[in-house]
Amino acid sequence: MRKEIIRVPDIGGSENVPIIELAISAGDEIDAEDTLITLESDKASMDVPSPYKGKMVEVSVKEGDSVSEGDLIGTMEVADAGDDAEDADETLAEGESESVALHAEAKKSAEKANAGQKDARQQTTSATQSAPPKPEASSAMEPAGEPSPEARHKHGDDKTAGAHVHAGPAVRMLARELGVDLAQVTPTGPKNRVLKEDVQGYVKNALQQRASGAGSSAAPSGGAGIPAVPDIDFSQFGEVEEKPMGRLMKAGAANLHRSWLNVPHVTQFDEADITELEAFRKSMKDEAAKQDAKLTPLPFMIKACAYVLQKFPQFNVSLKSDGETLVQKHYVHIGIAVDTPDGLMVPVIRNADQKSLIELAKESVELAGKAQSKKLKREEMSGGCFTVSSLGSIGGTAFTPIVNAPEVAILGVSKAQTK
Repeated sequence: MRKEIIRVPDIGGSENVPIIELAISAGDEIDAEDTLITLESDKASMDVPSPYKGKMVEVSVKEGDSVSEGDLIGTMEVADAGDDAEDADETLAEGESESVALHAEAKKSAEKANAGQKDARQQTTSATQSAPPKPEASSAMEPAGEPSPEARHKHGDDKTAGAHVHAGPAVRMLARELGVDLAQVTPTGPKNRVLKEDVQGYVKNALQQRASGAGSSAAPSGGAGIPAVPDIDFSQFGEVEEKPMGRLMKAGAANLHRSWLNVPHVTQFDEADITELEAFRKSMKDEAAKQDAKLTPLPFMIKACAYVLQKFPQFNVSLKSDGETLVQKHYVHIGIAVDTPDGLMVPVIRNADQKSLIELAKESVELAGKAQSKKLKREEMSGGCFTVSSLGSIGGTAFTPIVNAPEVAILGVSKAQTK
């Protein structure tokens, strides 16, 4: 027997690295490559393995100490070459004895199995005749009882899979906090060691796969992975009243939310000179009144949008859910956004390109009235190609309206001003 001094090996140039786990104590029998101490730097954690097989005589460090390359870990008593040969002979003899014992045991089991099969062959029931015979050798050699931990790990037993992963205690704690099975994590550290970065990468990939799976559904839910706004008890600040959202308001909110998340919004702001339009509109007031119509700027905007959709048909399309097919529409139906006490509603004027200004004026007023009184039919709110949203009554200079998907564009109009 001889004594060997165990020192901290090359740890990548790091200095004063803390010991987060001491895996040995004086008197322990250690195999080669067994972990002596576990170090954790700012970047990663690593085990320091034993270079020898032997007995720890003295341990010179403790948990919490900081060490660098070359620092003393302890002293180990190591067997000489002659001792190793004797141990090998003893092991071989023990192995031979065990082999003989196992052979005798197998022979007895085989004899019992043969006797049992002989008795079974004397039975004449149909169930016995239809059952396939079992091989004698496999019956004799089939192990009984629970498999060993090594066997369970080899075959992927969940109870011991994580225990045999090469990882430090800090990594294991992180995995427990995140609910990660270390056996499923691909190690990138030295000697197949699982690092913190491996666990974090595994969680990131899992979240990305989950998000991509949710994105393939028809409509995103729960904010499509966006953190929810926390509930707050506003009554602590003063008197409050809770009112449930109506069916129409909830449906409108869900549609707007879905459109905002799925459609990239790019807004082009511009001004238009409507001096001549206003002069023409005022000159038509009397004629419109005779036909029981109120000629506002809205019918002009609807007519202009219908003309633009015919001139630029690339805006009169919808994208199918497969993301690979455009649906070109050969009709022009214009939606008008109407603000109601129950939320935003968008009735649709069909074939707007084929109707006069007076017809558009009368129909827009009629549909807006139905929206306010909750009398709109489903077919009066579907089939739109383009939407006009006017905030002229509110004021302001510009805004970004939400595209009414599956439409691909929308016009937002603010209050007219004299300049």
